Amino acid sequence: MALLAMCLEKNIDVSAAHVNYHHRPEADEEEAYVREFCRQHGVPVFVRNEPFRYEGNFEAAARTWRYDFFVKLVKEHGFRGVLIAHQEDDLIETYLMQEEKNLIPAYYGLQEEMMYRGMLVRRPLLDHTAAGLRAYCREHGIRYYIDATNDSDEYARNRIRHTYVEPMSRQERDMVLREIRMKNAVMQERRCRVQTLIRQERIELKEYRRQNQEERDTLLRMFLKEEKDRPLSLSHLREIDAVLMKKNDFMIPFRKKYIVQNEGYFFLYEEKGIYRDIYEKPEDICCSAHECYRIEEGSAGVNAVTVSEKDFPLTIRSFREGDAIVMRFGTKQVHRFFIDRHIPLYQRKTWPVVENAAGEIILVPGLGCDITHYSIKPDFNVLQYSS
Repeated sequence: MALLAMCLEKNIDVSAAHVNYHHRPEADEEEAYVREFCRQHGVPVFVRNEPFRYEGNFEAAARTWRYDFFVKLVKEHGFRGVLIAHQEDDLIETYLMQEEKNLIPAYYGLQEEMMYRGMLVRRPLLDHTAAGLRAYCREHGIRYYIDATNDSDEYARNRIRHTYVEPMSRQERDMVLREIRMKNAVMQERRCRVQTLIRQERIELKEYRRQNQEERDTLLRMFLKEEKDRPLSLSHLREIDAVLMKKNDFMIPFRKKYIVQNEGYFFLYEEKGIYRDIYEKPEDICCSAHECYRIEEGSAGVNAVTVSEKDFPLTIRSFREGDAIVMRFGTKQVHRFFIDRHIPLYQRKTWPVVENAAGEIILVPGLGCDITHYSIKPDFNVLQYSS
């Protein structure tokens, strides 16, 4: 309410956006007051008040709910962005929460300006205290509401507010604010220094290992494109770092992807599922393609195979443990081929093998065909796609 009143006082052309979660008894009364205030002052108002359903953390879900509403309004009405009334207390609380959770954030505290899904977000009140804004409302006869849940220490932010922020003197606040500015300056300088190591979404493992711990922390967080609502804990970051520092081949799970390596570089990889493709007749084979392999015209080499009618239907499927192929020099276990050729771990799960109608493996791309399906004029080649 203070932010809206200040905009009107300065003749700034604004609209208001209000979200009613129906989460508190006062919610409908608050919505009615906002609507009436805006009507009296000629301010267009947009309200989201359909039933709010969520899973998990209420605060995180509610933030996404309202910010997505803001994005929709900005796009539909051509607004320049959204003004959010976060103030100094919020900034300090956020910083202390980051410190308590041992996070390495993209930014310490709250940014005065940021982008959210292509929408400009500005926080013009970060140099105002909560007490100062309440006083402003009282002086200007502006009604405001206090969320009753703010009195409960059930939420970590409330506990930090009541225990640390509210009792702070002006001098103590200024000391914390200086600390935040200094940490952000150091963070920005470090980010500028290490971001050149990320090339085409990949980082050279050798270069990564040359950095000190703080630089690796920053580089890894930038590489993983940490989401504001899903910050990485320092312990999680260090677990990933420990693998990157010690192992030369790995599949490190990260959310719905993996951190993998190939040819000395590591990158994010979305795992492809197991597959089993059946080709009933020779003409089905011609120039067929799959996300994990492709089929080309036959030419001599370790990707080539010669087939006959009795081999059909042919199956091209992903590798399974225990797969073996009978070759001219004896039976070869496919997993030994992976080890011998230093095939990265992430590529092994989806490596194609070709089976004939009898269930015999007749080709492993990169290794070769079995002893009975070799000729100098092969019918087709199967090539494995690599990321």
